[in-house]
Amino acid sequence: MAISNIRYGEGVTKEIGMDLQNLGARRVCLMTDKNLSQLPPVNAVLNSLAKYGINFQMYDNVRVEPTDQSFLDAIKFAKKGEFDAYVAVGGGSVIDTCKAANLYASSPTSDFLDYVNAPIGKGKPVTVPLKPLIAVPTTAGTGSETTGVAIFDFKQLKVKTGIASRAIKPTLGIIDPLHTLSMPERIVANSGFDVLCHALESYTALPYNMRSPCPSNPINRPAYQGSNPISDVWALHALRIVAKYLKRAIRNPEDREARANMHLASAFAGIGFGNAGVHLCHGMSYPISGLVKTYKPKDYNVDHSLVVKLAVFTFTAQIHPERHLEAAEILGADIRTARIKDAGFILADTLRKFLFDLNVDDGLAAIGYSKADIPALVKGTLPQERVTKLSPRPQTEEDLSALFEASMKLY
Repeated sequence: MAISNIRYGEGVTKEIGMDLQNLGARRVCLMTDKNLSQLPPVNAVLNSLAKYGINFQMYDNVRVEPTDQSFLDAIKFAKKGEFDAYVAVGGGSVIDTCKAANLYASSPTSDFLDYVNAPIGKGKPVTVPLKPLIAVPTTAGTGSETTGVAIFDFKQLKVKTGIASRAIKPTLGIIDPLHTLSMPERIVANSGFDVLCHALESYTALPYNMRSPCPSNPINRPAYQGSNPISDVWALHALRIVAKYLKRAIRNPEDREARANMHLASAFAGIGFGNAGVHLCHGMSYPISGLVKTYKPKDYNVDHSLVVKLAVFTFTAQIHPERHLEAAEILGADIRTARIKDAGFILADTLRKFLFDLNVDDGLAAIGYSKADIPALVKGTLPQERVTKLSPRPQTEEDLSALFEASMKLY
């Protein structure tokens, strides 16, 4: 279990200057995106850096939904700057980009594909020491401040992939709920769905003691270990918070209690899936994101694993149905007379009602896909072994085709 360092509380962003001072940082890279660079979260960080006399350079060219090229652009900036500490202010795109920049600036002779997950890259273990990285999440979704994962679109193959290593986990995550108060409704909704997806998948992933083969050396053990007793605690707690607070956080921007709790839930789910992993929903969502045609969500890039989730959990519930049933109960299902063999259908129906309530797109067809796209979607899923192998139930290409077909329409 890789432990995350978290500081929580309203206004704790003002302490970042002191943290960097305590670290002895003399040349800091502040990373964000163009939009956020003009908003209160970045201003709060800038005020703290100025107050404590921290020397820094800002990189605000982060791409929302990073690509291999946008990673490389940030890496070039980091190498040139020779920074001794990093601060990432933003959502998962910013934090993941900063992780990659820190990694490759610390390992300047490495080829980009050296650390990218196999089979797309070489998946080499990270053995070089990295610089301190403080992450300040501004959305309540990805949990990237707690994980050793950096995700990007690999344009050549039109799929999402990433880098996964405990070594790139931020040194400190600053969870300041003040940063969530200005989020528009759709960002609250779609980032909240990230939390839901992360918690559900990590709790239903293949158990850690069923993974094989065991690595010959601990350094080769992947960041994603499968569901385990420690991650389970975080995943279930995050799921309960989502069930209680997500709808409130979306519907009432003034509900500080709901928004603060969703910000915490994002970190809790991140600690859970950052160690247990996600599985088939995310594996199938990566080609959906990479191949998406004309669809553009309002305000925020939606987690496409949502639209395959109903079909996936109906499929995976044959293995460990009790976990699927427990998740359905947390999300509001009455399971007093439920049959264990119906666990997948019950969880899918519960999710369907939850997603319909919150105006989620009606399946793959609603985001521009048709049955003709299924072969390409299956082809894009096959390289995602890092996550698909964590599915509690193995899947064939025919299974994947059927799951994509079943996901064309949700309601």
